[in-house]
Amino acid sequence: MPKTDVTTAPFAYDGLDRVIHEKARLGLLTSLMAHPKGLAFADLKQLCGLTDGNLSRHLQVLQEAGLVDVIKGYEGNRPHTTCRLTRSGRRRFLDYLAVLEQLVRDAAKAAGTAERAGKAEKTAGKDEGASGGLGIQPV
Repeated sequence: MPKTDVTTAPFAYDGLDRVIHEKARLGLLTSLMAHPKGLAFADLKQLCGLTDGNLSRHLQVLQEAGLVDVIKGYEGNRPHTTCRLTRSGRRRFLDYLAVLEQLVRDAAKAAGTAERAGKAEKTAGKDEGASGGLGIQPV
């Protein structure tokens, strides 16, 4: 996908990777980021509040994108699945977070600008009467 020119489309946020941006996958990656050695499937399921099927599907998407390794093995005689971020997955997630942080800063700035404009309108409205500055006096 071609990158959008930031000067002409500053709010395009091309770095918001759709693979990562989905709510469950965002939670999975955050959990794995906090546990660099990886997490057992059951622990990841509990941390993210997902069912076995949902977790499996989201892990599959993340694995196909090269963000996560899923290691299947045995502990004793019981199957054991461990999930961890790949090195490139960690980098992509950090890049994603940088874009998300910029989005939050932009939104906060826009909200502050809108709030200041709203206060200015209210102040101007008080000075100019209820007519909104049209020079019309209430009857």
